[in-house]
Amino acid sequence: MPSLGKLQSYLKDPVKEHEWPALAVAAAYFFFVLAAYYIIRPVRDQLSAAVGSTQLPVFYLAVFIATLILTPVFGVLASRFKRRQFVPAIYAFFLLCAIAFIPLFQMQEAIGARLLGSVFFVWVSVFNLLVVALFWSFMADLFDREQARRLFPLIAVGGALGAIFGPILTKLLVFRVGVSGLLVISALLLGLCIGCVYWLLGWSRRHPVAGEPDRDERVIGGGILAGAIETLRSPFLRGVALLMVLGDCVGTVVYAFLVDYNRSAFATSEARIDFSSSLDLATNILQILFQIFLTRELLTRLGPVSAVVLDGAVKAVMLLGLVVVGGWWIVAVAVITRASAYGIFKPAADSLYTEVDAETRYKAKNFIDTAVWRFGDLAVTSSLNLLRSLGVATAGLALITAGAGVLSAWVGSRLGRSLPSARKSETG
Repeated sequence: MPSLGKLQSYLKDPVKEHEWPALAVAAAYFFFVLAAYYIIRPVRDQLSAAVGSTQLPVFYLAVFIATLILTPVFGVLASRFKRRQFVPAIYAFFLLCAIAFIPLFQMQEAIGARLLGSVFFVWVSVFNLLVVALFWSFMADLFDREQARRLFPLIAVGGALGAIFGPILTKLLVFRVGVSGLLVISALLLGLCIGCVYWLLGWSRRHPVAGEPDRDERVIGGGILAGAIETLRSPFLRGVALLMVLGDCVGTVVYAFLVDYNRSAFATSEARIDFSSSLDLATNILQILFQIFLTRELLTRLGPVSAVVLDGAVKAVMLLGLVVVGGWWIVAVAVITRASAYGIFKPAADSLYTEVDAETRYKAKNFIDTAVWRFGDLAVTSSLNLLRSLGVATAGLALITAGAGVLSAWVGSRLGRSLPSARKSETG
């Protein structure tokens, strides 16, 4: 999501007359993508609440296996099929899956929340991984570099609005249409995405880039398995991966606490969905405020390391508050730590990748953001269950997790000293 300062700076660069329709459709496309995701996300979270946090390792194991299998498959398909075939097909697949889940949710008692939750948890996680990544791959292939510089921050506004609209729509409709109705709405939004894709493909044919008349004939490209080798070779990238694991440790433990709070506080699936969508709404609004008023200033004035350190400190303070207050404080912890993770930490962590060359950046970032992240989910939830079996209570778990926040801030500060740019300035 863009900061206001960046948005204003890009607005100074004029949008050309022929670009306005494509800009509007691309922004609407991103709006539909994130609105569709934030409608199904609370449905996933209520299934987690239905079975409790002790079952999360089962869910995350399924997600980890699916990620290892599907990510290279996705890369192979994307490298072999033209985008005019591949992009609509992916959205059609997820649309049909959303419809296919409707009768399964109607048979939830017979199927069991654990089995249905595992399957749906995997599907939503893969949705989040592929559909959003595919959107930006498509945008990068649709516009040239100069257009991307001017238009992408404006297109991202559509996603920011969709991330707010999705939870609002869910809250308004969940008690009226139930889970089945929400899945239908999400599917309709994905259908609108397909319509946007075809319109944009037509626009690209009518407005070809000089020297590239057949952009819709391109393949999107790219596997990421080489990123594992790149990450293991580089001390800097290993540090970035460790930051991801520590941040994931905090986020996953907070999610587990939240699952149990949701389960104990709300009796019906509709009430749990309403609660989860309220959290998403509050988190997304706060995340945007962080990016507008805080993150950009930190990145431009002090650099990404300052933002990483601040994020670790925020997480540690909030979790220490949970040790003291307990109970309802988990709601505040979830909103603030999630908003910090995506509004402060994520932009800073992404900017760290500019310290390495483009090929390394592409391979390593995708590996860390998929395999490392998903393995971290599994390792953290399994460790959480182990500690609970040893008699560690919620306060103790929160205290340990606060330590992960402190360690994240320390690793971030140490990583700043090993930045390639910092070493160059020292030798210079």
